[in-house]
Amino acid sequence: MSKNKILFDRVSLEYPKEPRGPKRWRNGENGSANGNCALVLENIDLAIQTGEFVSILGHSGCGKSSLLKIVAGFVKPTRGSVWIDEHQVQGPRADHMFVFQEGALFPWHTILKNVSLALNGLKDESERRQEARQYLELVSLEAYEDYYPHMLSGGMRQRAELARALAAKPDVLLVDEPFSGLDYLTRLQMREEILYLHGMLDKTTILFVTHDIDEALQLSDRVVIMNGPPGRLHSSRPIEVPHPRLLSSPVLNQMRNDIYHQLGVHVAL
Repeated sequence: MSKNKILFDRVSLEYPKEPRGPKRWRNGENGSANGNCALVLENIDLAIQTGEFVSILGHSGCGKSSLLKIVAGFVKPTRGSVWIDEHQVQGPRADHMFVFQEGALFPWHTILKNVSLALNGLKDESERRQEARQYLELVSLEAYEDYYPHMLSGGMRQRAELARALAAKPDVLLVDEPFSGLDYLTRLQMREEILYLHGMLDKTTILFVTHDIDEALQLSDRVVIMNGPPGRLHSSRPIEVPHPRLLSSPVLNQMRNDIYHQLGVHVAL
């Protein structure tokens, strides 16, 4: 990790309260002057290094997912800007992959076809299928290539999502609470998958939104804590513990307690 990959420069985001209906994202310096806008993010300044794995923690409603969507180019900030490789984000890019919380596999395609869609740069269909199988093998789904998404468990669908994202060889990988709907054991298995895959993709920069403090401590190079609403940057802490990490280690245990305290939890630990 040698230089800034992603730079947030005083990013603020508002959306209109009224009238109801489709949200119209504003891009004016005085967007809240009429009092009809709700402030979602306020003055976010943050630098992410190339190849860094950064987890974003915070209470529901503090703007974590909105921050990710701004990086992805799905949403334009009201004020401020986001820069990737010194170029301002103006919209979605093919080399920036987003793994959604609710899942985004195409239900009418098999798992193999879903993954192969990320390989459209390969003109030969048989070559695309062969490479897609390699990514399914990475997430231990090679035996399910002819299954449709509804035939798989939640954990298996998330692994298929990861396989599709990785097949695109992303420069930036944006992950929004991908394990929130999974049972505890499956979440632990998915953590192991992420650690293994990140070791293979050491040049891929990962922004990972989660509510799970242990998950963040076990996976990340750095933990960013947000508070709000409106969403503000509370703190940014590097995790200087080599992988594989035991959550029972004194260093991580102390960090866990510190993070809980920062998030307002003092007794129920």
